[in-house]
Amino acid sequence: MSENIIVKRDGLVGIITINRPEKLNAMTPPMASALVEAVNHFNDDDRIRCVVLTGAGDRAFCAGSDIKTLDEYDTAWNFRNRPDYCDAIRALLKPSIAAVNGYAFGGGLETAMACDIRIASDNATFAAPEIKLGWIGGGGMAAGLAHAVGPSNAALMIMTGDPIDAATAERWGLVSRVVPPASLLDAARAIADTIASRAPIAAETAKLNLNAAWDLSLRNAITYERDLQTICFATADASEGRAAFKEKRSPIFQRR
Repeated sequence: MSENIIVKRDGLVGIITINRPEKLNAMTPPMASALVEAVNHFNDDDRIRCVVLTGAGDRAFCAGSDIKTLDEYDTAWNFRNRPDYCDAIRALLKPSIAAVNGYAFGGGLETAMACDIRIASDNATFAAPEIKLGWIGGGGMAAGLAHAVGPSNAALMIMTGDPIDAATAERWGLVSRVVPPASLLDAARAIADTIASRAPIAAETAKLNLNAAWDLSLRNAITYERDLQTICFATADASEGRAAFKEKRSPIFQRR
């Protein structure tokens, strides 16, 4: 896709690496466009059942947008309508895991929060620093943090712009697990391999269900979940799962 957005497939797992370590993996408009392409590529590939997103090097997952590129937008409206890399990750149909190494600042934090699961190295730090430059996040910062860490902690991060360390992020629920840097990709890959071994339609449906649960009333969320369950129950993979259970063997799921 781009020398700064490296895409590869390893078995049933897709891996996207933000590759600009000399600039803390800060995102440029061409990189955002390449990330959109990467997501479309994986969405169209039925062999991919889970996606891992990480940053190259050991200093940063992603430091957000490259500030030097922001003045290239001739109007605030064009800035508003730019290709957004956080939206790209949210458009993934497959389950996604952020393997967060080093800085996850600004849009980098929003990108991590756009993933379904977040694993961090113990040297990771997280921040919403936009207020220090005179603006606020625009890629889902408030909604993502409020859901992940609660309204008070979200306000603390957004209104001060100060970072939190990996241990705090785990305690607040922003990440699921903290591991040594050398173990980060292995830990993320182990989870990805587990998800990839499950029924893929059910996994993708579970993602839809979790996303909808934030937006719907309890009654509507349960109704929607029941409808999604019915769709999954009618698949060939569900029949295979029941047959495998009866026959005391591992199921072979084919995304049907």
